[in-house]
Amino acid sequence: MRDDYTILTVFEYSTEAQLIKSKLDSEGIRTMLMDEKTVDSDPLISQAIGGVKLLVHNEDLERGLSIYNEIRDYEKDKDGKEIHCTKCNFSRILVAPAQRKSIFYMLFPFFEKRKLICNECKTIF
Repeated sequence: MRDDYTILTVFEYSTEAQLIKSKLDSEGIRTMLMDEKTVDSDPLISQAIGGVKLLVHNEDLERGLSIYNEIRDYEKDKDGKEIHCTKCNFSRILVAPAQRKSIFYMLFPFFEKRKLICNECKTIF
């Protein structure tokens, strides 16, 4: 990977990555995709190689992240309403990465309860 670019986010498939890349490009943000062609040639290996990475030039990273946070999808409750953070009441909530701290959850990750994380204060609930 080039030193002057940083991974902004990762996508499972290239289609969503292309859409976000196009939006950032239209805003003058310098971007590139990594592993796009590999995943397109065999989508089943996406998880094995870490998905399609959207890279943003270091000088554009802060602005690119701000734009991405404005247009990305956030979690909703079962009725389609916004979920609010239990700490700061912010409504930009994402699914938290798995916290596989025990061998049981490493072997059986599907038993782990889904947790959410606030994109503002990073509180996991």
